[in-house]
Amino acid sequence: MHHEPEEEIPPQREYWMPQNFGGLPPEFSRFASARAVVLPVPYDLTTSYLAGTRHGPQAIIEASTHLELYDEELQSEPYRVGIHTLPPLEPSAASPEETIQRVEEAISWLLERDKFPVMLGGEHSLTLAPVRALRKRLKGFSVLQLDAHADLRDSFQGTKFNHACVGRRMHELGINLVQIGIRALSSEEAEFIRRAQNLHVCFDYELHSQPAKIDEALSRLRDPVYVTVDLDVFDPALMPAVGTPEPGGLDWYTVLTILRYVGKHYRVLGCDVVELCPIAGMEGPNFLAAKLVYKMLGYFLKGGQR
Repeated sequence: MHHEPEEEIPPQREYWMPQNFGGLPPEFSRFASARAVVLPVPYDLTTSYLAGTRHGPQAIIEASTHLELYDEELQSEPYRVGIHTLPPLEPSAASPEETIQRVEEAISWLLERDKFPVMLGGEHSLTLAPVRALRKRLKGFSVLQLDAHADLRDSFQGTKFNHACVGRRMHELGINLVQIGIRALSSEEAEFIRRAQNLHVCFDYELHSQPAKIDEALSRLRDPVYVTVDLDVFDPALMPAVGTPEPGGLDWYTVLTILRYVGKHYRVLGCDVVELCPIAGMEGPNFLAAKLVYKMLGYFLKGGQR
């Protein structure tokens, strides 16, 4: 009788640390059984100030292997829903538009398989890809954008697919867009905000003097919701490792409160964390980004209860 050869097992396999998000063993990281799928996209072609966000996805994944996987707030282990990590998607050197198309195809493939996409950027222009993929499947949904920058320019540095234009491109798709934490924009963008429909902006200065402005902004969301977090929404004292660190910003628990609210009151379609620009020898920002992703999975997928 013919027998299939047994799978070869390397010696001392129990000491090998898996290089996936969370450092998870196969039973919690297989694609077939995973509810969430992490897509790293190391891309920063249109970065306009500090380059290096292409190194962000790998830095987040590396930091995530050192996370404590029990969430004391949720009293659960979110990784139990299954988290698969795909290989990094190779950007196009030809054009920003081609890179976004590649990412859109990858996200569409995940959605067809009923996976919860978690994109790690890379620069913020990438967020257009999952939003376009979702737009082809759903007529109505909202995008919550936590960001220091409005990203509402029609064009910047010769392309409509610059990171400074991603909010404008999303809005053009008819998406209900809610932005929180904005504290840097052009006069063109300010004028666009004044006249645009389906766009609600909670400026950083407003929410610091009137905390209820956050509640007002969140009330403008319409179910379901896609969430994009540009790490420069944080106070740069907490998160200095971004392409354009803006004074002001949100603290850790304010961001978590917003995300927890969204996970409780809305069906979340997917999420991304973008614009980590790692600083050599400074691991704190990388770890913050990794823990943020893990908290989002706990809030949005509501799994891992023991």
